Amino acid sequence: MTIGDLIRLLSDGEFHSGEQLGERLGVSRAAVWKQLRKLESLGIPMEAVKGQGYRLAEPLELLDGSAIVAGLPREARRCVTRLFVEEVLPSSNQFVRDRFEQGAGHGEVCLVEQQSAGKGRRGRAWVTPWGRTLMLSVGWRFESGVAALEGLSLAVGVVLSRVLESHGVAPLLKWPNDVLLETSSGAFGKLAGILVEMSGDAAGPCEVVVGIGINVDLSAEFRAGIEQPVSAVRDQAPALARNQLAIELLAQLMPLLADFEQHGFAAWQDAWNARHAFAGQEVEVIQGDRRDVAIAEQVDASGNLWVRRSTERWKLAGGEISVRGRV
Repeated sequence: MTIGDLIRLLSDGEFHSGEQLGERLGVSRAAVWKQLRKLESLGIPMEAVKGQGYRLAEPLELLDGSAIVAGLPREARRCVTRLFVEEVLPSSNQFVRDRFEQGAGHGEVCLVEQQSAGKGRRGRAWVTPWGRTLMLSVGWRFESGVAALEGLSLAVGVVLSRVLESHGVAPLLKWPNDVLLETSSGAFGKLAGILVEMSGDAAGPCEVVVGIGINVDLSAEFRAGIEQPVSAVRDQAPALARNQLAIELLAQLMPLLADFEQHGFAAWQDAWNARHAFAGQEVEVIQGDRRDVAIAEQVDASGNLWVRRSTERWKLAGGEISVRGRV
């Protein structure tokens, strides 16, 4: 019995006694009780009524790998060699990296309900509530070297933005890896993060893992525990299902990976700049212990962000650099 098995039974809106759940799942009542306690520890709200049993306080949509693959258009489906759906992993990116080490990985997709050791840019932790985000990683083997993949994470941000825009969501892009959404207070909250990890020869074949983490539905309690402003897809698109979001995202992401070596970031440059969160605004550029205040300009055909201060202009080329908007 897994957490997912229990959630499927409890998601029908009906009350189920511990005995009924045990019979359906083929386990003891004690085992059911242990899993129910685990649901509570994961922040999944439950209702318990004496004499009736248990049910989820609100529906929870589980990821469905078969439905996702079946929903993909032909062009994207032929790019997917295998799709995994896991309940809990330390990191979906690590899962795909391990697949590469096993001789697989190319065209493989891993979706996970919750990451226990998710990692964002610059090694920061990416905390996720169970079943309330869309966390996925895709592996792709490129014949060109790493230099040919400049701007890939920015192009992925454009793809995600286009998918969300088709549902009435209005995201903005923060160089180089974040997707933002305006909160009810008027501040920009982090909606999604993109982490692209590469390994291989600088001039030859390389293996790439594209990781995307999207906040879909976050409770007020969860947001209160996050140090920075955060947003969720359902703040602006309350009816958008996670499986549908996964289908539409992969439908555009897989062709992007298949064509990126041929076209590069130049084909995505204008689309990224059109969604630039801080274009023409004052930003703080943080590089190690150094902090500079500058005006953000646009990104170039290689995905570098240009900034200026007085008559001085310079470009930011990723790496250990953070750019923050200034209020």
